[in-house]
Amino acid sequence: MIAMLRWKAERSVGGLFKKWTLNPNSSVRRFRNNSSRSENHRRHHIIRSPPLLSLDILDAWPANSTHYDPSPSPSSAHCNDKWTARLIDGKSMAEKIQAEIASEVTNMKESIRKVPGLAVILVGERKDSLAYVRNKRIACEEAGIRFVLKELPVSCTEDEVTDALLCFNKDSSIHGILVQLPLPMHLNEEKILNELSLEKDVDGFHPLNIGNLAMIGREPLFIPCTPKGCIELLIRSGVEISGKKAVVIGRSNIVGLPTSLLLQRHHATVSTIHAITDNPEEITRQADILVSAVGVPNLVRGSWLKPGAVVIDVGTFPIKDPNNINGYRLMGDVCMEEAVLVASAITPVPGGVGPMTIAMLLSNTLDAAKRSYNFH
Repeated sequence: MIAMLRWKAERSVGGLFKKWTLNPNSSVRRFRNNSSRSENHRRHHIIRSPPLLSLDILDAWPANSTHYDPSPSPSSAHCNDKWTARLIDGKSMAEKIQAEIASEVTNMKESIRKVPGLAVILVGERKDSLAYVRNKRIACEEAGIRFVLKELPVSCTEDEVTDALLCFNKDSSIHGILVQLPLPMHLNEEKILNELSLEKDVDGFHPLNIGNLAMIGREPLFIPCTPKGCIELLIRSGVEISGKKAVVIGRSNIVGLPTSLLLQRHHATVSTIHAITDNPEEITRQADILVSAVGVPNLVRGSWLKPGAVVIDVGTFPIKDPNNINGYRLMGDVCMEEAVLVASAITPVPGGVGPMTIAMLLSNTLDAAKRSYNFH
């Protein structure tokens, strides 16, 4: 709890929690793995998550909506000291997705002599930002996506950043733009990002994209990459989301909030934990699916987890490590040594959500290029 007090305190907002009942014949059930697809058809469906509009159903309230089953979860009977959670290998999943994207890019290049273009604006020389941008460059090059980097000094002005952004907005060969965050304190992040073209917002942070994600009957042009990657990890791991209890630790605009919204669109019953939540461990112990995204190392202990829960660890915190080539290693929010004895599946840090975030960035960039060229 000491670590939780480090978070920035914010006012909590109360809300109503509804019990959602799904029609078993609804379209949600029809989007599970379909191995009979032809290879040519599958090539156009790199992301397994269905379009959000196809998930929308009527909010039907049954007569016995107040009923609950007090019996323990079947999985809890199997929990013991020998339990070892399955590791969800985000790296291998991301490699498969990027290979499919590379195939699509090759097809586009051969068909219309065009390739997707991604532009990154990097301000300053933060070590973590440099590493993230380097990984994005490598992934783009391997997939055949054109990568353009605009580097600006840490002392640059807002006008300089905005000018670079507007230049990429006008460049028809650039289909995706991202400003590497965080920006130096003297720059107004919100003001700068507001200049980004909606059609090129491959990070999915534009208010219209987030707003459409939140609204039933709306489809955003882009879903934020990390939340999108979390859902892909769950789906590709065979985890049922619909009807399950999910808890998200953190409510940032980049990860926590859109992850909660996306889980709701997939019909999970979602609770959010933030800096001033009372007894957070009591809430997390109810979660079938737990997503933690706050960057507080070892915040989530084994005692916080429901036996058999699926854990997605988004948190990254650099720890000095002279034996590592980068001089540091990353730790997640979840105490891995304890969690593997309780959870049924868990993502490692690194090698879990991180690679999938980059894969989703490439996927969004490819989608933007297809939309721009009307290429199907």
